[in-house]
Amino acid sequence: MKEGMTTLHGGNLFEICRQRGWDWHDVLDLSASINPLGLAPGVRPAIESALDRIAHYPERSAPLLANRLAEHWQVEPQQIVLGNGATELIHFLARTWPQQIVTLLIPAFSEYHRAYPYAAPASSFDNLPADGLAVLAQPNNPTGETMAFERLREWLLASDRPVLIDESFIEFTDSPSVVQLVRRRKNLLVLRSMTKFYALPGLRVGALVGDPAILDRLRAIREPWQVNALAEAAALAALEDSSHAERSRNLITRERAWLWERLWTIPGLRPVQSSANFFLVYVERAGDLCRWFLDRKVILRDCTGWPGLSGEAVRFAIRTREENQRVIAMFQEFFGDRR
Repeated sequence: MKEGMTTLHGGNLFEICRQRGWDWHDVLDLSASINPLGLAPGVRPAIESALDRIAHYPERSAPLLANRLAEHWQVEPQQIVLGNGATELIHFLARTWPQQIVTLLIPAFSEYHRAYPYAAPASSFDNLPADGLAVLAQPNNPTGETMAFERLREWLLASDRPVLIDESFIEFTDSPSVVQLVRRRKNLLVLRSMTKFYALPGLRVGALVGDPAILDRLRAIREPWQVNALAEAAALAALEDSSHAERSRNLITRERAWLWERLWTIPGLRPVQSSANFFLVYVERAGDLCRWFLDRKVILRDCTGWPGLSGEAVRFAIRTREENQRVIAMFQEFFGDRR
């Protein structure tokens, strides 16, 4: 990662609360974009039922979860490699599937800059070179923007160059996933996360979906036990609750539209149209804004300095109506007092 870059991960709730002597229950963490409805109702009982299993080793590669995800995504189990969250898989892939040329479509999730510090940036989809590994996200993180699925599909099927597509937030959007294209497209890997939509960041579950020929080679050198017994039980229970998933998507769709209308009415904010469960907002004095919010026990994500972003910006998660009203009121107070 280039010197001076500030692309650090959000979600430092417990560290911040420890440093300030706060009870973390009293803090609204908008720096991590997690499903505001939290766990599906069946997840907690599933974890409790699995507690006796922690005295034993889990299966080495969590085959029950791999099989269930394969069914859910309509792929084959051998097309899935599970991991200890998406971030662990990003670094594992960079370490074990090295590429001489890597192009990163920016702006991008901070961990890609750490995993591929030598990657060349591309500022737009049209500027991606024809050769080497291309890394991009659908939807983009941190902007929340998506590209047209048909355009992405045509581009993927037009060549066999290696591609990694990060779909960590895809469940919050109306865009189809490209996972089923791995049946037709060699050198395509799709990164999926159960952290965001299923609200499991503390348990760490992620997956790579791709060509079995590639994944078989990676699996042969994969460290075992990346998914622990409680994480597997929680993930399996979360996948079974389709009604909770539908409620979550409906809430985000509704609150995203509600916030979008109101963000534009606040002088000093320039929001980016998002398809995900967060907003990126360009703003002057982003550092002052984040500190002002933090003094009031609300954590924003300062994205100033991220490659691909033009100017100062903050990112914040979409939450429930009551929490979103609080955020809008705080933006109004800050800019009303400081213009």
